[in-house]
Amino acid sequence: MSNVDASSNGVMRSLSANFLGSAPVWYKFTTLLFLVINPLIFFSASIFGGSAEAVYWAHFTAGWALIIEFIFTLAMALKCYPLQPGGLITIEALFIGMTSTEEVYKEILGNVDVLLLLMFMVAAIYFVRSLLLYSFSKILCSVRNKIALSLIFCGGAAFLSAFLDALTVLAVIISIAMGFYTIYNKVVSSTSAAPESEAAKQQRNDLHQFRAFLRSLMMHAAIGTALGGISTLVGEPQNLIIGKHAGWEFGEFFFRMLPVSLPVLVFGLITCVLVEHFKIFGYGEKLPESVFKILKDYNDQTNSQMTTKDKAKLIIMGIACVWLVLALALHLAVPGMIGLSVIILVSSFCGVTSEGEIGKAFTENMPFVCVICVFFAIIAVISSNDLFGPVAKLIFSMQDKTHQLSVLFFANGLLSAVSDNVFVGTLFMTQCLHAYAANVISLDQFEHMAIAVNAGTNIPSIITPNGQSAFLFLLTSALAPLIRLSYLRMMKMALPYALVLVIASYVSTVYIMPRFDVDLVKWGLVTDHEVSGIEQLRAEIKARQAEESKLGVSDEGTAPAAKAAEDEAPAAEAK
Repeated sequence: MSNVDASSNGVMRSLSANFLGSAPVWYKFTTLLFLVINPLIFFSASIFGGSAEAVYWAHFTAGWALIIEFIFTLAMALKCYPLQPGGLITIEALFIGMTSTEEVYKEILGNVDVLLLLMFMVAAIYFVRSLLLYSFSKILCSVRNKIALSLIFCGGAAFLSAFLDALTVLAVIISIAMGFYTIYNKVVSSTSAAPESEAAKQQRNDLHQFRAFLRSLMMHAAIGTALGGISTLVGEPQNLIIGKHAGWEFGEFFFRMLPVSLPVLVFGLITCVLVEHFKIFGYGEKLPESVFKILKDYNDQTNSQMTTKDKAKLIIMGIACVWLVLALALHLAVPGMIGLSVIILVSSFCGVTSEGEIGKAFTENMPFVCVICVFFAIIAVISSNDLFGPVAKLIFSMQDKTHQLSVLFFANGLLSAVSDNVFVGTLFMTQCLHAYAANVISLDQFEHMAIAVNAGTNIPSIITPNGQSAFLFLLTSALAPLIRLSYLRMMKMALPYALVLVIASYVSTVYIMPRFDVDLVKWGLVTDHEVSGIEQLRAEIKARQAEESKLGVSDEGTAPAAKAAEDEAPAAEAK
């Protein structure tokens, strides 16, 4: 009997040790606590025979608890990869009915372009990494001024993100930083020094400084993707949705956003200079001389040992990069498919034909693809339980236009910081479009609200790493643990940018942009035109309202925008 008990205890200890692997014990217990309390909150009203309203608030509270728990798993990414704990609480959410597998599938299907981008575009960067490392090694060895180098990374990322996808741009820069770190680590590992010797201590100090140097460059680049992403129709995925609803083409979108995007860019670059100059919030660390020498020696050695075959490969990679930029700028296909074409072209003409060698390109990005799918399941919970509904209802109940823009801007910013900015942008733009179709707001106010939604989803969302997919990709990349870039450290380093850019974008959106709108029309840069398909949408709304009146649907059963339309239509007609 004692043998059986001992065996059972051994199995239980093994299961306990295997659960979430090497994660701390407190983290394991916290994850189990989440799995216990979520069903209790979700079913609390039903268990005690509560009213329909009580059930709604129980589901509402459970939904927000799930969001907070998922953010916690992201914040503790260095303790345990978010896929396992985040996936467990999400699977449980599906089992208890917080959302359905159909809703999750719909979210994933609606964002399949993002998944294709993660799978193929990030892998494509792997195949051109030699060219990127070669080019940026020359920049790093030529530009010794840290402020100038920071401006190159921040401004370059902003420029590229205006025409390419922000995640693609950051994937390129991560690949470059990973190459620098690998070169340094390989050289240092080959030199043996006694652990307590002066040489070993100096190596540790240099490594600490080098990590801080790379962290600052990565954060400058990450912020740069947000600076450029706000300005054009293709800068961020939600920009396409906003432009489509507003009926703006590439040029009109750029000029509509210019009164906001230009001040944001200027203040962003000024912030870049200031944080580096004053060495605050984790910035200002310079490249150690020993590391610079290693990278310079590597650059010189690479140049001296480069064969004609190597040069031919670099030429092929350069042609592939030109094709990548042109294809993305001209929207010849979705980014993921363009990335796949780069993989095929470079691997074909550079002689990479082994399945094992090709497979290496996908080892880093596929775990993040899984995390993103779990994230889309969280978005499905948000949608199924109308977690953002009360905010939308509040906005459209306001009379003052300035107050509407202010609340819309901050609502989009705060909600984007805790969820997906594409989802938030789509939600509010749909509400704005329906409000305009119902004559609740004018065409001018609709266009101003579209700009507020775009600014709100792009800029304030930099406050947290999960606010933008590019930031989340950096946090969960293989580079992050190497340079000690945690969730909280990312928040700390993003804080000065967030404070400055949120103020700049808010003032520009609410007070500057509406005044420039008239001038843009007068200068012929934009034109006032009716939103395409609006008459059809108005007919659909009227038909739905007529159907609801026949069925006797109450006010509580209507969507926020429709409810606001019913309340404000008489006032709008009188006006």
